[in-house]
Amino acid sequence: MSITLRDVIKEITRRHLQDADGLAMGQCLTAVGWVGGTLPELYEESGMVELSMADVAGGGFAVGAALAGRRPMYIIRYQGFNWFNAPMIINYACKSKEIWGRPCPMFVRSIAMEGGIGPVAGSSHHAIYYRMPGIRILSPMTPNEYWVAYKEFMETDEVYYISEHRGAFPNTEELEDILFDEPDYVLLPISITRFAAQEVAKRLYEDMGIKVAVIHIFRLKPFEISAQALACLRNSRFGGCVLDDDYVDGVAKSIAYDLMAKTSINLDVLGLEDRSAGFVANVDNLPPSREKIHDLILRKIKS
Repeated sequence: MSITLRDVIKEITRRHLQDADGLAMGQCLTAVGWVGGTLPELYEESGMVELSMADVAGGGFAVGAALAGRRPMYIIRYQGFNWFNAPMIINYACKSKEIWGRPCPMFVRSIAMEGGIGPVAGSSHHAIYYRMPGIRILSPMTPNEYWVAYKEFMETDEVYYISEHRGAFPNTEELEDILFDEPDYVLLPISITRFAAQEVAKRLYEDMGIKVAVIHIFRLKPFEISAQALACLRNSRFGGCVLDDDYVDGVAKSIAYDLMAKTSINLDVLGLEDRSAGFVANVDNLPPSREKIHDLILRKIKS
């Protein structure tokens, strides 16, 4: 039986609490669903710490636990809540090692989702943390990527921001780059957009023979791209596009700029529209759809 990303997160959390004397901290952790099925059914005596519904305070409690050496997993159920949770993390935990020589290692599980969530809770918001020093940002969408993220965290004394997405929890497959020596177009997707990018690239190649490369972005900060992937992008005939589940004025544009400087290849960006989301379908604000990505590629190739 295939192991889902959900199963992996659950097992990692169990090991962290029972074998590593760690903590899992957050709101409504033991409520119905156990955070999308990603938590083991453990309670306070095992390190599962229920925090109050005072959003701003939660980050402070987690930072205190990190300073005490408990390596907390701080679970933020909706990424939009980072606007309330982030201040103590980015202004204390992320700076403690540099300024005072005292590391504050914590593993921030920040979970995104779309559809009927409204203007505050939905989407990814990794750009809030991206501009701050002292943090590492990874966006694992596969079982192996999550193991890599956790093992790196346990081997270092850094603050890790893990940008998750509920839509990836059922995933059992690893996502491999699709590379060509001379691609027609290149997609560089982040978070949940990685699945749509993969599907569009395969469909365009099978149906029309269009060579769309896909370079998956797992490490956002520090941003990493292989030499082979960079060469693929440099040889693109019609450029490429960075895809994100956050607003484009942030991570997507920053990565696009860095890559354009390295390759002299023009890159577009697609992400959330510059507007607030509503609660019903016709006013929601969703990540780039397969259709939107498909149409962008054809437009660029035919222009």
